[in-house]
Amino acid sequence: MFQGCSALTLDAKGRISIPTRHRDALLSQVEGRLTLTRHPDGCLLVYPRAVWEKKREQIANFPMSARPLQRLLLGNALDVDMDGSGRILVSPELRSAASLTREVMLLGMGSHFELWDSAEWARREAEDLAKGMPEVLAEFSF
Repeated sequence: MFQGCSALTLDAKGRISIPTRHRDALLSQVEGRLTLTRHPDGCLLVYPRAVWEKKREQIANFPMSARPLQRLLLGNALDVDMDGSGRILVSPELRSAASLTREVMLLGMGSHFELWDSAEWARREAEDLAKGMPEVLAEFSF
């Protein structure tokens, strides 16, 4: 289970360093093999390859009415491998699609990660918090 957020910097080649606390788990579980794709919210999804392969099957079986979402998720999926320094390359196409600049945030979301442009993440988080808690949390205690 991946959790927590990490402020990271894209280097000049478009690489990010996976935080050590996640790197070790990713190396042992999937040998550092990951898949990146777009998310409808404007960020990138970063999946351990084995988790992505299950998701990919689910997405491929969506009904025809979900073809635009299939195109977004499957059409933009890119397999990457961590290098010896624990970095992954985010392609120029994916960086552009998610408006990633130099400063990014990596959010652990349980089975996968979200990768956001830092400024966009801060804006989105503030907007989400201003909306208040969704009704689904009425029965949840912190």
